[in-house]
Amino acid sequence: MVEKEKVKPLAPSIDQNQTVSDDEDTVYKKTTRPRKYVKWLSCIVASIIHLAVVVVILIFMVFKIKEPEIKMNDVMVNNFDFMNGSILQPGTSISLTIDISVKNPNFASFRYKNTTTNLYYRGVVIGVARGPPGQSKARRTTRMNITMDIMVDRLFGNPNLQSDISTGLLSMSSYTIVGGRVKLLTIIKKQVTVSMNCTMKVNIISRAIEDQMCKRKVKI
Repeated sequence: MVEKEKVKPLAPSIDQNQTVSDDEDTVYKKTTRPRKYVKWLSCIVASIIHLAVVVVILIFMVFKIKEPEIKMNDVMVNNFDFMNGSILQPGTSISLTIDISVKNPNFASFRYKNTTTNLYYRGVVIGVARGPPGQSKARRTTRMNITMDIMVDRLFGNPNLQSDISTGLLSMSSYTIVGGRVKLLTIIKKQVTVSMNCTMKVNIISRAIEDQMCKRKVKI
């Protein structure tokens, strides 16, 4: 018997138009995907640049670092005792209570270290006071009281003391320094030192401070 020839199935016919369309679609996808990525990247970069510009504007306009201010509000003379009218006796105890305020005009907190105040009589240091460290909150004013004991021996050792007492006024000066740091958005940290020189007259009868004048200096 003659074996019947095996009939092979015909390969599916390929539509030429469909092949061209698939090729074009593939090429289109390959060309459009990079464009989409470029657009996305452009949008991200533009957003980052915009945010950076906003931050810079805020830092230099709204969050611009301003000088902290210190002010000597009042000085109270304590235990300023006299004998025989106007003669200062040895063993006299003299102390001062100094009211100081630290004003922070910035939109960030100002952390300051120990404050130091020196009191001078005719150019000689007769008292030193140190205040504790602290923090002045944003756009707030912090007040502190510092007690200073006068070095009576240095005061007595000045040959001009008795003549000044006879006038009823003691001319003195003070120097206060406050050092600290202003921190903005964890990006900018500025060390700030504020110093203040004051001249004043102490009325030995009323124990009041008269003619007080202060000059402030800031180092950033």
